[in-house]
Order: sequence, then structure tokens, then C-alpha cells
Amino acid sequence: MIETSYRSIAGLQIANELAAFVTQEAVPGTGISSDEVWRLLASLVEQLGDRNRELLKTRDELQSKLDQWYEDQHGTSFNVTEHQDFLREIGYLVDPPNELKVTTQGVDREIATIAAPQLVVPLDNARYAINAANARWGSLFDALYGTNAIPFEDEREADQGYDQTRGMLVIQQANRYLDEFLPFQEFSWNQLNSIVLNENNDSVAVSFLTVQGNEAKLADPNCLVGYNASSDSAFSLLFVHHGLHIEIQVDPKHPVGQQHAAGIKDVILEAAVTTIQDCEDSVAAVDAVDKVQVYRNWLGLMKGDLTATFSKGRNQIKRVLSEDRVFQAFTQETIQLPGRSLLLVRIVGMHMHTDAVLTKDGIPIPEAFLDAVLVTLGALHDLKGQGRFQNSKTGSVYIVKPKQHGAEEVTLTVDLFAKVESAFGLPEGTLKLGIMDEERRTSVNLLACLERAASRVVFINTGFLDRTGDEIHSRMQFGPVVPKDAIKESVWLNAYERNNVAAGHASQLDQVGQIGKGMWAMPDQMAEMLSSKYKQLEAGATTAWVPSPTAAVLHAIHYHQFEAASQRTGDHCEAFLSGLLTVEPFDAEDLSPDQIQHELNNNCQSILGYVSRWINRGVGCSKVPDLNGTGLMEDRATLRISSQLLANWLLHKVISRDKLEAAFKAMASVVDQQQGASSEYCPFGESPEDSLAFQAALTLVLEGVDEPNGYTEPTLFRYRKLAKQQVVPTSSPA
Repeated sequence: MIETSYRSIAGLQIANELAAFVTQEAVPGTGISSDEVWRLLASLVEQLGDRNRELLKTRDELQSKLDQWYEDQHGTSFNVTEHQDFLREIGYLVDPPNELKVTTQGVDREIATIAAPQLVVPLDNARYAINAANARWGSLFDALYGTNAIPFEDEREADQGYDQTRGMLVIQQANRYLDEFLPFQEFSWNQLNSIVLNENNDSVAVSFLTVQGNEAKLADPNCLVGYNASSDSAFSLLFVHHGLHIEIQVDPKHPVGQQHAAGIKDVILEAAVTTIQDCEDSVAAVDAVDKVQVYRNWLGLMKGDLTATFSKGRNQIKRVLSEDRVFQAFTQETIQLPGRSLLLVRIVGMHMHTDAVLTKDGIPIPEAFLDAVLVTLGALHDLKGQGRFQNSKTGSVYIVKPKQHGAEEVTLTVDLFAKVESAFGLPEGTLKLGIMDEERRTSVNLLACLERAASRVVFINTGFLDRTGDEIHSRMQFGPVVPKDAIKESVWLNAYERNNVAAGHASQLDQVGQIGKGMWAMPDQMAEMLSSKYKQLEAGATTAWVPSPTAAVLHAIHYHQFEAASQRTGDHCEAFLSGLLTVEPFDAEDLSPDQIQHELNNNCQSILGYVSRWINRGVGCSKVPDLNGTGLMEDRATLRISSQLLANWLLHKVISRDKLEAAFKAMASVVDQQQGASSEYCPFGESPEDSLAFQAALTLVLEGVDEPNGYTEPTLFRYRKLAKQQVVPTSSPA
């Protein structure tokens, strides 16, 4: 067994690794002592710990009442009015405020006024964290060339060199996009023969010349705002459209520039303007050592000195944070643009507890308290201007809080932030709040939640996976749920997506913050993303999640095609309450045995593919092949929906335990075949039931009905700790 050593500080027991990190790395330069940090944490545990505990107890009590009511309704004609009356009676549903206006002050323009893609990245991986931070700018040519965004008949391997046929298709498509974003009065970008930058002593002029020798005039001359010249023939032009910058790089001597008629070697788009560095669903941080790695990476981002070195072939590559981009305005003033995304950080939910810090009685403390203290401590380096770069220009720290159930829990978060600000001497409102609208009790009370955080909220976001997991668990006893793909057609889901936007507009959050939409989960399917993800902007969102820097560049196209800030729907929240609370009956007998088996296999394979990496390697987010071999970005939210669906089907006898176990064993072999080529993969083998990962996967389903709110963390953390200790349980899951 691996034992954690602790030292007693301020009435708490702090893991040695964590105590050393705070003293030696996080505190120096902040003006805060390590003793002050631990006294603050101790006071939070003392002053807010009971409220945290009582709110979790309220969750359980409400779920118990929901279970009984839905069980009583099973087999009857569901009455929406009676449903709402019941939810109001038990305090689950509260009245919305009569008037509400979000008044958050001092919000950076990246959140307040710019509509653009948003990345979410696991903070425990320094390389990924840096790549995401640097994804504010990306090559459109590379994104089109290296993905299926443009279909190619002749697919070539990367080591076969530059394919000019493919390159020309990329150039032509990029020119078509430029015709949309930066049109000329008469001509097309495809008609250009040259671009000339003329620098005189007192003035600079740009000429766009066609093959026929005509000069093409921009339809909006004001969109061209700057330039950067390295020589007479090699230079960059800076444009702005819908608040986003576009850099056109001209170099006729470059291999790509030689192929482009006008000598353009690349088009660089401002892409992931904001990035959420994640401490939650996409990481596997189960102990003090893991948590220190997360906090260390955040500290490095705030200081600007985070680096990552890795091997690629025979080469060693070092990743660092990108420098700012500097241009000259045509008035000869300097334009300095951030080279990196504005960084937010997502901390854990209030249901999480950590043994990285224990009370004097040896009880793990709420992990969100520790997160709030240490991410703010790390951000002090940015707030005090001591970092290599400046993240927030307004002196703000942006903290996204997931898995809150209703307004009282939001109030606890607001109070938590206020106490941290006060202890660290920060102005009130420094810690800005992002609310993840992913639990049903928050969805149906979203305006009330926004009211509680009206002076510091900057973000709301819908998430299909966690929201569906909570929907299944909330109405677990009512009857079987439809297969996973069919859930996307549910009445409640459509109402959920529209209600979120309506609440953002009704509260005027969209004037100071972001209305976000969920992740595109297929990082290799960029053509499909381009043809569909724009719908999130049409629906009224101002940002949406993407799985990679490349996807951010391609999704940025949508923000040029649609002026997201102008997409106001006119919807009102009261119109969606009935839809949000519609529980649709489903008769599993409508499914054939083959359909049931396919859904069972699909979910078992998904669970095993993800859990094998989580338990054996501590990987919290990765691209996992689905049953058809399509790579999907999966995290704990993905796991929650799959495990809850199977738990529901097991409860209502759509499947038996024997069928469940047989499917898990069969799918373990499939996962081995899919992932076995990786040298880091630990196979389930011929006796998968002996594997900790297999046992964890089965437990997630067998105990899914009883796990509070259907969360996966208790099982994952238990088995990951066993894997780290190399201890195999002697008994199988109950």
C-alpha cells in the first residue's frame, strides 16, 4: 500500500507533496504566506463545510422523493401540470425572479464582446494545456489540408511530402472563404495575380491586382487594419471581421506561395479566443500527487513559464507559450494582439472530496474549496503583473463551476468566491463565475441561479452528456429510457438547449458574458462539423466547444459566416418549462432483440474503452474508438450517460445481469483489438473479470441506480487508487 504522509497546519492535515508545492512554488512572489493559505482553507472548511454537506443531503432527499413519485407514475398517463406542482411542493422547482439583469463588471473583451470557438483541455497534461493556450491563432491552410474538411480522392500519408493537387484545392477553398469574409467590390480572391505592399516614408498602401491588371477594391476598406513586413515581397496583412482577426501571409518564394497565384502562403485565423483549462471531467486526479500536477500546470500558465518537452520521431520538441503578435497600423501605431487564448479554469463539483487535505479527524475536505484557493493563488501571479504574459487585462480570474444543483448551490459558490477574495485582498468581483447548466434542477431554475450570481457570472453552457446523465438518473424509476441516439430527439433536450439561450438573453448575460454550447465529439470528422456546428450559433450561442486547435480554426469559419451576437431568438424561458419537465414514456418492447443487443454492446464498448485508460493510465480525456471505429472525445460525462442508461435498462429488466456481463466480456475483446496496437495499452485479456478496469466498468452500471445523481467519480476514484497501489480486490462488484 502507498501511504500518504501529512503535516498538521492550521488544524488541517496537509499532504506533504501539496504543502511543499504551496510553500516552494505557488506562494513566492504573491505577498501571501503559506500559513495564510492554509488558514484560509481551514476557515472555509469550518464556515462552509456544513452548508456543503447539507446541500448534498438535500440532493439525496430530493432524489428519494423523485424516485417514489416517478415509481408511482409508472404505467400511468404522465401529467405535466401535476409534475410541476409536485416539484414546487418539494422545493425542487422555485419561482423565477420578476426582473433580472446580470451586472458583472470588468470582463475581458474575449468573453464580453468577442464570439469565437472555445477549447476545453485537461490541465494535468502540460503539452495539451500549452497547445490549447496557443490555439488563439491557427493556420486555415493546415486545417483544410490535414483533415477531411475538403474531400480528397487521393489520400496521402504525411511523410509523402506536400501534395500540390491537394494544396490547390485548399487554396481554392480558402479563397472562397475570403470572398465571404473579406469580399472585393467586383473581383474574387481567386482572380488575384499579386498583392503589393508599398512603404513610403509617410504612408503605406496595399494593392490587390488581378490577372488582367485591374486593382481589386475591398468592399469594406476598414477591414484592413494593419501589416507586418519582413521584406519587400514577404509580408502579412491584418484584417478584422465580426471582431475576429485574419492574417494573410504573403510570400511568393514559399512553396505554397509559389502555387498561389497571388503569392499567399497561408491564412491565419483568430480561433480559440478563450480556453477552459480543466481540473474536472477531463482529468484523473485522485490524490495529492495528481492534484499538485494540475495546480503546477495552472501556476505555470499564470506565470507564463510552463513548458513541455516530448519526442516526435528522432526529434525532441519543446512547447512554450506563444508570444504576442505585433503589427503596424496604417497610421504607424503599433497593434499588439494576444498570442494566447484568454484562460478560464474549471474546478470540481461540490460533491467531490479530497484526501489531499484532511480535517483533524481524518475526514477528506470538499475538493472545490481546495481548488478555489489554489487556482486563485496561482492567478495572483497574473493579477499582480508578475507573469511573463498577462492573461486578464481587467484583473479577473474566470472560474467555471460544474454540477451545481439549483440556486442554493450557486449561492454557496458565490459565498466561497467572496471569502477567497477577501482573504487574498482582492477586490470584490475579481473571481468571475461560469455556470455549467448540466443538471436538471439548474436547468429548470436557471434564472434563479443567475440571480444569485448576477454580479459575477460571465458564462453559461449547455452540455448534452452530463445533462442527459442527470435526466436519466432523475427519472430513473419512471421506466426505461430510449437508446442513446434517440435521446437527441427528446422534447426535454430541445427545450433545454433553447431555454439556456433564452435565459442568457433575458438576463442580459449576453451583453457581458458568454452563452455556450457543447462539444463536437468527433475530432476526425471535420467536414461533418463544418456542415452542422454553425447551428449552435444560429440558435443564439456566442461560443461553442471544440476538441482540438485544428477544430477551433475550422469552427472559427462559422463565426465569420454568422454574426453570433446578433442571433437573438426572441424566446422566453416560461415557454420551455413544460418541455424541460416532460418525461416521455418508452416501451422497450418496441425494440427488437438485435436492437437491444446493439445498444447494450455500444454502451459497454464505450464504457470499457474509456475506463481502461482512466483506471490503468490515469487518462481523463482521450479519443476513444466507438463500436464502429470512429474516434470520439470522451470524458466522465460520456461515461455517466452510458452507465446510467444501462443501469436504467437493468433496473427495468430490458437487459439481465447475465446479458450485461456477457456483453462486457465480449466488448473487452473488441476494445483489446481496437487499442492493442498502443504500447501503453493494458489489455483486458482472456480473463477480463480479473482486470481492475473491467471491474470498475461493471460496477458503474451495477451501482448506477444508487450512486448519488449517477456520478461516476466514487467508482473511478476507488479503482484508480487501487491501480496506483497495485492492489486487486478479492471480491467482484456487488
